[in-house]
Amino acid sequence: MEKKDFHVVAETGIHARPATLLVQAASKFNSDINLEYKGKSVNLKSIMGVMSLGVGQGSDVTITAEGADEKEAIEAIVETMKKEGLSE
Repeated sequence: MEKKDFHVVAETGIHARPATLLVQAASKFNSDINLEYKGKSVNLKSIMGVMSLGVGQGSDVTITAEGADEKEAIEAIVETMKKEGLSE
């Protein structure tokens, strides 16, 4: 299992557009990918799940991936988070 912690710095947090991009990035992989926030864990391939968490600026989230392509999945998520200015 691969695991990565992020500190959300985007002013709007993980709102609709970046959430969509994260879901699209996660959906390219076969691994199970989850987003954890405040003790709740949702499937990162589910836009409704991601939006339901209401991740705001200054939040700390953890993304985990488990499966054959878990390493590549985490790398893609890290790249998306940085590219979209969601985390440092």
